[in-house]
Amino acid sequence: MSPTHHAARIEDRLHGLLEARLVARGWTPHLTPYVGYGGAGWVRVLARVLLAPPRTPREARPERRGWRRFTSVSADGIEVTVQVGEATHVVTSGRDGYVDVRLPCDLPPGWGSVELSVGDTPPVTAPVRIVGDGTTYGILSDVDDTVIVTMLPKPLLAFRNAFLVHESARRPVPGMAALYADVLAAHPDAAVVYLSTGAWNTAGALGDFLDRNGYPPGPLLLTDWGPTAEGWFRSGRAHKHAQLERLFADLPQVRWLLVGDDGQHDPTIYAEAAQAHPDRVRAIAIRQLSVGEQLAHHGLPTGPDALTDAATEGGTPAVWAPDGAGLRAALEDRGLLRRGSP
Repeated sequence: MSPTHHAARIEDRLHGLLEARLVARGWTPHLTPYVGYGGAGWVRVLARVLLAPPRTPREARPERRGWRRFTSVSADGIEVTVQVGEATHVVTSGRDGYVDVRLPCDLPPGWGSVELSVGDTPPVTAPVRIVGDGTTYGILSDVDDTVIVTMLPKPLLAFRNAFLVHESARRPVPGMAALYADVLAAHPDAAVVYLSTGAWNTAGALGDFLDRNGYPPGPLLLTDWGPTAEGWFRSGRAHKHAQLERLFADLPQVRWLLVGDDGQHDPTIYAEAAQAHPDRVRAIAIRQLSVGEQLAHHGLPTGPDALTDAATEGGTPAVWAPDGAGLRAALEDRGLLRRGSP
């Protein structure tokens, strides 16, 4: 195994010093639960252990809003008790305080919950979507510039959106919530998962945004900014590839409608997934950014032709439009929205 990158070692050393100082001042571990998912006999539980100052209400969620959410201090190596139905499991928070574990469970298909606790704190509830064996339709949606207007790669706007703008000021992409509602009307038990290169620190805010703007609930699969064992920064492209592969393996009966935008790597990532797993990708839907949005991304769109050549080589339908209404019409024309569609 290759040695840990020196940037990660420096970060871990500084984090350890800060954590020790805060614990000495009375800060204690608190849990931030995330939405998980599972299948027959198992569940993927997602959470993070963060340090909170003295006198923080036991039931308070330590995840902060605005720029403060990026100053939270994680707690590594903390034992977390997970109650799944009648079974109790004890797991340990990993690097940066994350909990990402697959546990046995006997929860029925649909929405359920697990409870997590640290020490003598009251448990917190993490929603989980158990995908039944009979569920064969799934929506895998990007977030930035697919369901929410962010223009994330542009440095000043990224800083403004992540650190200064209140979540209620964010704008949804027109028609996307209605598109997802139409898919669910045709396939009521469809699994919905949101995949983004955004930071886990923003999970609570993104969940609130999705709910407020009429998007269906589903797990958010995010990442963590900063150094990794391999380098200075995490690869968003590698993150999306890895999570897609895991979803394909976790839920082998589901065929996915992959929804993204042409501002970054979604067309290429989705086309590669369709080529590698043509039986797992139902269709690809790409929101085409405006000229102004493309300029904000410092590049040009991948374009329908490039995606068509890559994706349809394996027979995967691919459609493009500037908003949800256009994508809905394109999918409908291909017979991909009606009940019982292939």
